[in-house]
Amino acid sequence: MLNMECLKRYRYLDDKYGNKCAILRNFQESFFAMNRMVSFPWTSVEKHLECNKSSDLVSEILKCTCFHSLCQKFPPSVQFRRMFLTELIRRLEAAGCDPLDELYDALAEVVGTEDTTQCYKSYLLPSGDAVSLLENVALISVGTTGLVTWEAALYLAEWALDHQEIFTNRTVLELGSGLGLTGITVCRYCRPSRYIFSDCHPGVLQRLRTNIKLNGLMEETPSLVSVEELDWMAVTEEQIKQIEADVIIAADVVYDPDIVPSLMKLLSNLLRCSAPQVIICSAVRKQETYGGFKQQLEKAGIQHHVITGAVRHVFPYHRASIIEMIQLHTKVVQ
Repeated sequence: MLNMECLKRYRYLDDKYGNKCAILRNFQESFFAMNRMVSFPWTSVEKHLECNKSSDLVSEILKCTCFHSLCQKFPPSVQFRRMFLTELIRRLEAAGCDPLDELYDALAEVVGTEDTTQCYKSYLLPSGDAVSLLENVALISVGTTGLVTWEAALYLAEWALDHQEIFTNRTVLELGSGLGLTGITVCRYCRPSRYIFSDCHPGVLQRLRTNIKLNGLMEETPSLVSVEELDWMAVTEEQIKQIEADVIIAADVVYDPDIVPSLMKLLSNLLRCSAPQVIICSAVRKQETYGGFKQQLEKAGIQHHVITGAVRHVFPYHRASIIEMIQLHTKVVQ
């Protein structure tokens, strides 16, 4: 939780400096999510430093990022912190401001720290809470892309925050849960009666369980969540019936044409065994792959419609790909 400490600081700075509050919020959100360095509001910082010739703003940025208690508990990668602090120093020196000892001390500390293959990313929510996840630094590792959070999961979580009624008091099954960002957000804010995370890669399942515990779900509500190994090719109708899902969601599961047949088999079984609300969110990186998936839906007798409407931007991430959400349903026999 980002307690009242930063919220009070934000309000104080708002009164004193106007948009300084917005700058700090932007820095904090981008820092803990390890957003791209170019996305930080550096221009605003430069203008403030040039006008005031004071390092006060940089000191406040440090308090809400590297010196924040969340960073002590769930730190971003060493390389990212090194780049961030180096950029802060560059901007401070370019503006001709007095040196800030604490800034150089912070850089010296991370320079002397060994890089690791894992790091924490924390995604800040409107309430002030954070969903913190242990992620891999590399996009692909141990033969899977499931050890990092992808943009469709972030988008689906944002959509869920605006449509909480779809999940409230319902049993939700998530396919391809990955590291758990969407599911943890839904469990925290949408009050499902039960939430089933699922994946099939052993390393992803282990990390998923770790992240669920990191965010306190297992301890607080042991009956709310479960983690299931779900092999799309081997799952039986009996397993599906036992889950009895009211809502089924998935994010970034249509990225490889080789897995589409097994996904189609699973979706057909899910829709045949019950009448759940099925929502799939996809980052359309290759139109050919996504178009092929939609063609397979049609061949299987599964209709879909695109879910439209604006989605509130809650998390900082690069929105380069087209993201589309569809809802599935079987064809009505006349």
